Amino acid sequence: MIIALIYVAIFVIAFFAVRFIATFLSHRTDFTSLKTVTFGDESAVRADRRASVISVVAIFLIWGAFTGSSWIPRFLHAPGPFVGDGSFEYVVKAPDGSTDTSSVNWRVEVVRGEGEPIAADEGDGFALGDALMITKYRSGQLIWDKNDEFTRKDGALVVEINGTPVDFDPNMRDDNGNLVQSKPRVKIDNGTVTFTDKGALSISPNEGWQMEPIWLPPPEAVWKRLIEISSEGYQNSTLWEHLGLSLFRVVVGFVLGALVGIPLGYAMGLSNWFRGWFDPIVEFMRPVPPLALIPLVIIWAGIGETGKIILLFLAALWIMTIAARAGVSGVNITKVHAAYSLGASKYQLMRHVIVPNSLPEIFTGARVAMGVCWGTVVAAELVAAEVGAGMMIMVASKFQLTDIVIMGIILIGIIGYGIDILMREAEKYLVPWKGRG
Repeated sequence: MIIALIYVAIFVIAFFAVRFIATFLSHRTDFTSLKTVTFGDESAVRADRRASVISVVAIFLIWGAFTGSSWIPRFLHAPGPFVGDGSFEYVVKAPDGSTDTSSVNWRVEVVRGEGEPIAADEGDGFALGDALMITKYRSGQLIWDKNDEFTRKDGALVVEINGTPVDFDPNMRDDNGNLVQSKPRVKIDNGTVTFTDKGALSISPNEGWQMEPIWLPPPEAVWKRLIEISSEGYQNSTLWEHLGLSLFRVVVGFVLGALVGIPLGYAMGLSNWFRGWFDPIVEFMRPVPPLALIPLVIIWAGIGETGKIILLFLAALWIMTIAARAGVSGVNITKVHAAYSLGASKYQLMRHVIVPNSLPEIFTGARVAMGVCWGTVVAAELVAAEVGAGMMIMVASKFQLTDIVIMGIILIGIIGYGIDILMREAEKYLVPWKGRG
């Protein structure tokens, strides 16, 4: 929630800042800027690359701030987990009603076993002092009576922690007849103290807002892993073999889906019989996620390469079919009437009116289908794949190698974005009339 609010705040501030600066420093005189009506006109809406740059930089800074990255200034770091020394006192009540105050010295080390041990203050009463070593991002448990004259089995109780009373219910006892203590959360300097189910003390140092590397590693860790896998490979294959085979599967599945889906969509858009025949099938299969088809694909095609291609083919087929059908249905009827009035044949109508005017919808569907195929390739490579970006991610996740998982996700996203850019440029070149009526 905090990260989302920070991102929204950056968006709002950047929007108004760029608008304010652009108002005074820039003056556009191109065709789009001279339009009197732009709201709702798709051709007048262009991606503001300043916003794109700020968006990417903002995401990177937030990522680095909440992972303690060394790539960004320290003053931008979110509060991190506590590392250092702490202490607190607790009061023990003996079976005879007498009390004694003891202390606990605790130290948080960055790596387990590599910190200098901390000493305890022994004291001179029946409750001796204790010391505890805790690893960063972890909590520590202390058996407070292990070195005391009176233990919990004797009826000794902790009745106060740093001046905060600890109550117990005289009617509640465990199987051994010992009093059951309540479980208060006592706030101490740089941490919190609670009781475990067994009555031991649990010390939880403040974790701050930074995320543990096992959940989200810093950018430099992901970059280091990328360099390592690029040179040494992963799971007996190079990084480029993983990415190349995934790209090959996606392209083949998408092309096959387009080759079948586009003609089928045209037929459904031009023929009542074809639409009536295939509409139930298309509308039934369209909402079925490709992941749900994996068991059926395994039964039909086995666990080889064919099964993965079929799964990606089905992911693209229905999207391309609906896009082509929508493209045909969206052709302006006045253009059709104009073509017929000029004596155009059905072939000429198809060649010069239907296809050109349906291409924008088909390209939009192709971009969506390619994105779905990239999203499905991870699932497709779960089917006993030995090479592939999805396989690399899934194997890494089993060993909690989050840096490899994030690296794979970023690479898949970059490749997918690159393909989308290429398709946009192809659309501009092949369909220059899009958005112009």
